[in-house]
Amino acid sequence: MLDCLVIGGGFAGLSAAMQLARGQRSVVVLDAGEPRNRFSSQSHGFFTLDGVSPAEILKRAWAPLLAYPTVSRAALGRAVQATKTADGFVVASTDGHSWHSKSLVLATGVTDTLPAIPGLAERWGKTAIHCPYCHGYELRNQPTVVIASSPHSVHQAAILPDWGPTTYCTQGQFEPDAEQLEMLQRRGVRVERSPVVAVEGEGQQIDAVRLADGRRLAAAAVYLAPKTSFGHQLAEQLGLAVQPGMTGPVVVVDEMKQSSVPGVFVAGDNSSPMHNATLASAAGVLAGGAAHRYLMLQYQTVEHR
Repeated sequence: MLDCLVIGGGFAGLSAAMQLARGQRSVVVLDAGEPRNRFSSQSHGFFTLDGVSPAEILKRAWAPLLAYPTVSRAALGRAVQATKTADGFVVASTDGHSWHSKSLVLATGVTDTLPAIPGLAERWGKTAIHCPYCHGYELRNQPTVVIASSPHSVHQAAILPDWGPTTYCTQGQFEPDAEQLEMLQRRGVRVERSPVVAVEGEGQQIDAVRLADGRRLAAAAVYLAPKTSFGHQLAEQLGLAVQPGMTGPVVVVDEMKQSSVPGVFVAGDNSSPMHNATLASAAGVLAGGAAHRYLMLQYQTVEHR
């Protein structure tokens, strides 16, 4: 039986696996190979690796991790069934494999669902983005449009003038209240009430957004907060407590990333309202350390490897 199965090989999952590896625990990392940031050519704000592509960061992370003799990488597969047993957990994947483990780390991230606006999906992660700290500097000092997708979008619009002139498009649904409108005006944000119906430009670049009334607004960057979901039923199958987040559901965890089910630790975007590579990695460190402590307390026999 494994000490821990880590589901998800992104920033959170590999950080968790590293802690367990250094604790000489047997770990398998099951990864579907579809990280949320796969659409981005560069990752920014990640300590010592600013500007390096997410794919390259993960490649660099795997090499030292797999040098630990107790760690292995499962063939690409997606976990589809997770069951609590008397002595641990059993997880099955799409490729027909199953694993019996004393503990689990769910680092599966979330799945983004974008508004059905032509021209948006093909630019996602490049010039259509969600986080100015991640990508805003490269698009600085150029006209920026926020496509509102929730009441929280007004706060996104309020910070963006630090990167460039900003227009907040309410989409006819998310009208700022009087206090929010005063804040936007103070920040120099223009409010546009005709919905964005298309994003236009050559290739991955954006030249303008087209509005429902036929007008075109100049834009080099479009920001939005997509709706998010788990993309799997593992949380439901394991009976984990879930609560609403800003863009979709999140798993309830404590400060050490322990879920409501003992032995299941959850790290990354699937358990945090703040989505950021550095935060995901830090959460993985906490989850890996907490999983090691759980194993120490629940399974006191130690087999040195």
